[in-house]
Amino acid sequence: MTTPVTPSERALRGKAARKHVSRSAHAAWVPSVDRPDPVAVLERQGRDRLPELLPIRYGRMTASPFAFLRGAAAVMAADLAAAPHTGLTVQLCGDAHLLNFGLYASPERSLLFDLNDFDETFCGPFEWDVKRLATSVAVAAREIGHPDAKAGRAALEAVTAYRTTIRRLAQLGELAVWHTRVDTQQLLPLVRSTRDRRRVEASLGRARRRTSMRGFDRLTEIVDGRRRIIHDPPLLERAGTSDMAALRKIFSDYRSTLSEERRLLLDRYRFMDAARKVVGVGSVGLRCFIVLLAGRDTEDPLFLQIKEARPSVLEEHLPSGPYVHPGHRVVAGQRLMQAAGDVFLGWMSGPQGRAFYWRQLREMKGSTDVAGMSPQDLLAYARLCGTTLARAHARSGDRIAIAGYLGGADTFDRAVTDFALAYANQTVGDHTALGAAVGAGVVRAAPGI
Repeated sequence: MTTPVTPSERALRGKAARKHVSRSAHAAWVPSVDRPDPVAVLERQGRDRLPELLPIRYGRMTASPFAFLRGAAAVMAADLAAAPHTGLTVQLCGDAHLLNFGLYASPERSLLFDLNDFDETFCGPFEWDVKRLATSVAVAAREIGHPDAKAGRAALEAVTAYRTTIRRLAQLGELAVWHTRVDTQQLLPLVRSTRDRRRVEASLGRARRRTSMRGFDRLTEIVDGRRRIIHDPPLLERAGTSDMAALRKIFSDYRSTLSEERRLLLDRYRFMDAARKVVGVGSVGLRCFIVLLAGRDTEDPLFLQIKEARPSVLEEHLPSGPYVHPGHRVVAGQRLMQAAGDVFLGWMSGPQGRAFYWRQLREMKGSTDVAGMSPQDLLAYARLCGTTLARAHARSGDRIAIAGYLGGADTFDRAVTDFALAYANQTVGDHTALGAAVGAGVVRAAPGI
């Protein structure tokens, strides 16, 4: 078969995919008769994690259906894989729920809005990310008390923004697409009321203040005259002697994955301290550390995070990707999808051959308080996330073919919205199943940590 070359040929390829999976077919969600038990999927994920931290993971997931959804990317991946897909592939985030979007600083110190979690990134059908985003909107909307009509409207807004953005980007040249970004100047026009605009401006201000120096003050203390990371178990525990030695060793290995000028920059910092840190919901139990470095002097800090990288939850459902090393996969996916990357992003292998990746712990980073959103706020935020996801997909996939598949009508939008509402019901059921497993003693949960 000849590879499509011209824009019209690429658009026709996308339209041809409708014969395999029609746009309206995305509305369906019927659990397969052999659907894996969601608790069993989570337990299988936990087999090689730190067992003493798993109760924290389950405790966080039992808090609400939205918290469950955040930690259950593996469950949803299996469900999506059980249905036909378009074959129109992109670099997927793999976990594109609402709270995996947020604010961060570009290397040029601009404050951008983008995807910010890539642990599950992998190459796969574009609609999987869109469905996870739309579902997260529906689940979050219901959780904060919005009726189904408004939950559906918000999910529809996210999908419509995705489709219209992909179609707009399909008309642009390659460099124009590559350099497209969402900066904070584009956020405020989305906010209608003066009160809400002030709240968003305050959020942006907080993000600008979340620098390494802010973390330095909050996460460290003076012990015997030396600056050390605080000890706050079980969420933050100083690294023991063996962990400290291993971290110093993999620090030098990580350095080799950076470009020359970034290695030079890193060499101007010296290793001061390290601690194990619990992060997120789905990531709890993975080996994660923070390292405190000092530059010009001890008042010039840099925090780096070292996080274990495991195979993506998508890998067992899709053809093999180009990256053997899971840390390399995460780093490459982030560099491909984000509009501007972290200068200290790198990867390496640690003890027992475990894969890790490194990044800055926080650099003008901020997230959104979804629980406090009004219906209008959620509509604007869902629209922003859909736009951002489309921009990320357009960098790696055939945006012209995807635009051809989606078309100018809202058929796909409404179908995915129906799926999102149906899968939101499934998420409530799965969350209930986890709660029952905790109640029966099948798994142990530590709530409120």
